[in-house]
Amino acid sequence: MTDTVPKLTPEQLDIFGQELDAIRQRVLDDRGERDLDYIRRMIRIQRGLEVTGRGLLFASCIPPAWLAGVTALSLSKILDNMEIGHNVMHGQYDWTGDPALSGHGFEWDTACPSDQWRHSHNYMHHTHTNIVGKDRDLGYGILRMSEEQSWNPYYLGNPVYAVLLAVFFEWGVAMHDLEVERLGSGDIAWDEKRDLLAGIWRKASRQVLKDYVLFPILAGPQAALVLVGNATANIVRNLWTCTIIFCGHFPAGVIEFTEEETAQETRGEWYFRQLLGSANLTGGKLFHIMAGNLSHQIEHHLFPDIPAHRYGEIAVEVSELCARFGIPYNTGPLGKQFGSVVKKICRLALPDRLRGATPAPAPAAAAPPADAPHEPLLVAG
Repeated sequence: MTDTVPKLTPEQLDIFGQELDAIRQRVLDDRGERDLDYIRRMIRIQRGLEVTGRGLLFASCIPPAWLAGVTALSLSKILDNMEIGHNVMHGQYDWTGDPALSGHGFEWDTACPSDQWRHSHNYMHHTHTNIVGKDRDLGYGILRMSEEQSWNPYYLGNPVYAVLLAVFFEWGVAMHDLEVERLGSGDIAWDEKRDLLAGIWRKASRQVLKDYVLFPILAGPQAALVLVGNATANIVRNLWTCTIIFCGHFPAGVIEFTEEETAQETRGEWYFRQLLGSANLTGGKLFHIMAGNLSHQIEHHLFPDIPAHRYGEIAVEVSELCARFGIPYNTGPLGKQFGSVVKKICRLALPDRLRGATPAPAPAAAAPPADAPHEPLLVAG
């Protein structure tokens, strides 16, 4: 953590945590038909876009139909992953009792098996947000995204790896729990990941068969155009998803932490870390929907079990609370945040001595996963 971070007393942190708890509880108590109507409307729109997109691709001998089909299918996949899948699998709608909205039963249109994502994202990332050596979302085991990560020549390729990760983001997420970097170094054996690999193979093979075999075959003479259209829609979804996620986690001003700094956290300290380790994006209503409301990444990290369409409503309260306690509230337009992320990726590719930085010590080895310290924050209760 840097010296620019405000220092709050334990008493201040307790009060800060209590006020955030009160915001969270008020929203949880207010959940109802409005929230259910919203998510069901999003599902109807997503399905309509998918049917429209695939239908237009079947008529892709007409160039405008191909472009319109790719656009509709891309929007469908973005909604499925961001506004529906991500939020439903956080347990935001478990309270409804609807099996279709069960956080533990939902499966999404992407290569990563939902059960593996729930572990790597819901548990590991949201519990250990921005803790170097524990939060594998810090660079996804591929990039150097923190000064605390020791530099080595591999990181000279940081910008290239970032572009490849963005283009093939669903596959990077699918491989996340494999810990490929540790497999390559011999820290863990392939046998230890056999079950995980089997799950990835089952899910990924279904995705490949659906988009690159079944629908192209059904298109008959338009098979090649449908295959390219499906691939394009997947890449558009990957690029958009990666951009939103990176801009919520890695722009200038976001803070990383060490395991020692976060040992024995209180609830208030956990909230404090979530705020300092996140950033928001400004924009209109449609932008927030297409971002899965992860444009309100700060509120999402604070309250992952609250229906995401509520984040915009409580962002004003959270921002005002931060101002009262002198805590920075990192927000800005997409262009600004994305630009700072690109600069960070390129800057951290260079050796510390060329940047005039003090070399970072190697982070301590991650401890075996423990129970989440604030489980009520991760699962709707």
